[in-house]
Amino acid sequence: MANTTAIAILLISFFVLIFLRVPIAYAVAISSIFCLMAQGLPLNTVPQQMVKGISSFSLMAVPFFITMGVLMGTGGISEKLLDLADSLVGWMTGGLAMVNIVASYFFGGISGSASADTASLGSLEIPMMVDRGYDTDFSTAVTIASSVEGMLVPPSHNMVIYATTAGGISVGSLFLAGYLPGAVLAGSLMVGSYIISKKKHYPKGDPFSMKRFLKDAATSVWALLSIVIVVVGVVAGVFTATESAAIAVIYSLLVSVYIYKGVTWKGVWHCFDQCVDTLSIVLILISTSCLFGYCLTRLHLPDMAANFITGVSSSPVVTAMLLNIILLILGCIMDMAPIILITTPILLPIAQSIGIDPVQYGIILVLNCGIGLLTPPVGSVLFIGSAIAKLPMEKVVKAMIPFYIMMVVALLLITYIPDLSLCIPKAFGYVQQGAGILAMM
Repeated sequence: MANTTAIAILLISFFVLIFLRVPIAYAVAISSIFCLMAQGLPLNTVPQQMVKGISSFSLMAVPFFITMGVLMGTGGISEKLLDLADSLVGWMTGGLAMVNIVASYFFGGISGSASADTASLGSLEIPMMVDRGYDTDFSTAVTIASSVEGMLVPPSHNMVIYATTAGGISVGSLFLAGYLPGAVLAGSLMVGSYIISKKKHYPKGDPFSMKRFLKDAATSVWALLSIVIVVVGVVAGVFTATESAAIAVIYSLLVSVYIYKGVTWKGVWHCFDQCVDTLSIVLILISTSCLFGYCLTRLHLPDMAANFITGVSSSPVVTAMLLNIILLILGCIMDMAPIILITTPILLPIAQSIGIDPVQYGIILVLNCGIGLLTPPVGSVLFIGSAIAKLPMEKVVKAMIPFYIMMVVALLLITYIPDLSLCIPKAFGYVQQGAGILAMM
């Protein structure tokens, strides 16, 4: 009975605070404190669990990845990647939409953030597309939809958070697993953009030129090398994820200041200000979510949730669909980091029970959260895109409907075809051959 009361206090207070628009970190902490008081536990448990949540060597990589993304995002790299994408796919029908999607794939490998992608590339791409005859709402929709690629393509600090929360998962395996799903998402968005562009008679760009492509590739190589430092260093075992991130920050600093000259040393301090702001939010979310997770574990909520979900259907296909639906619903009301931190201990064991590898589940989780960033009422990337385009959110959401469909198609492919996530990690020996969902039917 005591547990039932504590569970009700924890969940009801949490969702009431969320709907009252209390910041998520405070909502998590306050509801957890109420729950601890209902159980008669001492309040010194609060700082103990919060410190425990951020006392992790792996999490040291997060501030470095954030710093790397900010430096490269403000250091003139956006224009270089746009030029490279334009020379590669700009000749297609709806060429600038295709450029937008491919540029996000490139930029995501540097920033690892959908918000950074939208803020950096969107301020360039949306006005450019409108000037070339594209509708503003379509331009905004394709910009924010493609920004989600950045969370799948390494290095992504959200992958590091997931690896830390799940325990025993190699960050290198998650980095390798993200490339192909990122490409699947990009491909699905390009198909949707092509259909819309044909229907609305959007223009093509200049014909493909190998000379121009090679020139743009040579200019962009300095930026793309930062990805090589991180991914190859981790996969080859030369660096840990934290060490490679620190080295990538130094490299990004030198490239931004001395090669691209997009930022001065004075501007670097402003970049560090941005990093501290972002990092403080991330660390507060991690620490308070750890406290929330402690309450969930004490109350045996993960076991109860597992029994409920598996009790709905014995079919692995249906169970996988339920996991996606739960994550998509949570994405509408919560930010990404708390979803990863709170749901992983609950849903990962269920996913493993139906044949989903933890690495594959990490990709599924991140993509679900990415879609959530584009959905009302609290989709942060949706708000950023609307603000840049100066459009009402409702208009952007309406233009997003075809892209929501294409993103869900990509999500289903990644859920039910394990090798889309696992074939590259398998090739490097990170993941053993697993059963998969369909094999367990």
